[in-house]
Amino acid sequence: MTQTADLLDAIDTLLDRFVAFPSEHERHAVAAWVLHTWTLDAFDSTPRLALLSPEKGSGKTRTLEVLELLVPNPHHTVNMSAAALFRVVGSDTTATLLMDEADTYLGWKVAAQHEDIRGLVNAGHRRGAVTYRVSVEKGIEVQAFPAYSAVALAGIGDLPDTIIDRSVVVPMQRRSPSEQVEAFRRRKVEPTTANLRDAIEVWSADQVDVLAELLDDLELPAGIEDRAADVWEPLIAIATLAGDPWAQRLMDAATTINNARQDRDPSLGMQLLRDIRQVFDDRQADRISSAQLAEALADIEGAPWADIRGNPIDANGIAKRLRAYEVRPGAHWIDGATHRGYLREDFYDVWQRYLPTHPPQVRNSHKDRKEAGTGLTDLTDITPSQGKGVPVPLGPDVCVGCGKTGDRTSALGTRWCSPCWDQEAAGGAA
Repeated sequence: MTQTADLLDAIDTLLDRFVAFPSEHERHAVAAWVLHTWTLDAFDSTPRLALLSPEKGSGKTRTLEVLELLVPNPHHTVNMSAAALFRVVGSDTTATLLMDEADTYLGWKVAAQHEDIRGLVNAGHRRGAVTYRVSVEKGIEVQAFPAYSAVALAGIGDLPDTIIDRSVVVPMQRRSPSEQVEAFRRRKVEPTTANLRDAIEVWSADQVDVLAELLDDLELPAGIEDRAADVWEPLIAIATLAGDPWAQRLMDAATTINNARQDRDPSLGMQLLRDIRQVFDDRQADRISSAQLAEALADIEGAPWADIRGNPIDANGIAKRLRAYEVRPGAHWIDGATHRGYLREDFYDVWQRYLPTHPPQVRNSHKDRKEAGTGLTDLTDITPSQGKGVPVPLGPDVCVGCGKTGDRTSALGTRWCSPCWDQEAAGGAA
C-alpha cells in the first residue's frame, strides 16, 4: 500500500462513518477530492463538488461538516457577499470554500441576483483565472482578484448548467431505515481527525510535482472528454498515484457519475435525439416514416412528446426541432410505399456528436453476431417492417427495400433490387 492509498482509505472510512452516500462511487470521488484540495497547484483545473438533493435532511450539510475537518483553510458558509468572497479567495490561495444552501444564491430563481458569485465559482475552476472589479479604495481603479480555489456546494434542487458542467455531482438522498451512520459531534470527532489532517498536509508537500508529471501520461476512461476531462483528471490522477484498487475505483466512479450527469436533465433537443435512437433500436429498423416516429415518440413513458403545448408532437414538430441538427426528412420507400420519413443513417453524425456511447445491446460487427449466434450487426442485417413492424433478417444478397434478391450495392454497402433502387432514387430526388 502507498501512502496515498492509506490516506484515501482513511478518508473514505471517515466519510462512510457519518454520511450515507448514494453509492460507493460518490464516496470514493469525494475522498479523492479531499486530497485534491491540498494539491491544487498540480492541476490546470479544480472540479466543483455539487451535493444536491430534492429535500432537506439528505446529508449535504453533514458532508460539508466532515470535509471542514479535512480540507485546507476551510470557509464554511451559508451566506457570503460577493465582495467578501472575492477577498477570501484573493487573499488566500489555499482557501477551500464550503458553500451551504447554494440554491438560495445560485439556484435558477435567484441566479440573476448573484451573478458575481456565480461568475467567480465558474471562472475559479481554472488555474490562473482572475475576476476584475473596480476598487474604490485605490481611487476607483480596476483590480484583478485571483479566483482559482476549491469549492464544494450543497443545495436543494438544481444549479445552473455552467456550474454543473464543472462539477462532480453527488445526488444526495435521505437515509432509508436500513442505512445507519454514526452521530456526528464535532467536539468528539475533531481530535481524532487532527492527526489525519496533519498527515494529509505532510503528504501534500511532496506530491505537487509528482502529480504534475503523472498527468503527462494519464489515461481517462472512454467518454470522459472536454469539460468532463477537466473535472475528472485531478481525481483520477490522485487515484492513479495510489495504485489499485483506487485507480480502478475512480475510473468506475468517473464513468458512472458522468453518465448519470449527462442523463439527468438533457435539453429538449438532446432528449429528442436520444428518444429517436431508442425508437430505431426498439423497432430494429433502418427507416421510419414521420407519422410512425411521431406516434412512437408520444408513446414513450415519461418523455414530453405526448404533450407539447397541449398536443402530441407531430411530423412538423419533429422536423422543426431536427433542423437545428441538420437532419431533414426525405421521401423513402417504407412498408411498400413512399412516405416522408427518416433513415437511421441520417442520424449517425448527430448521435456521435451529441449523445453518449450507444447502448451496449446494439452490436456493430459481424464478429459479434457469429460469437453470440444472434443479434443485429449493421444495416445489411435488417429490412424495413414487413406488414407487422417486425424487421426481417437479410442475407448478404437480399434487397433492403423488398426482401427479394438484390443486384445493386449502395455506397453504404446495402443491397437493392433494380425496382427498389429506382424507387429510392426517385424518392430521394423528391
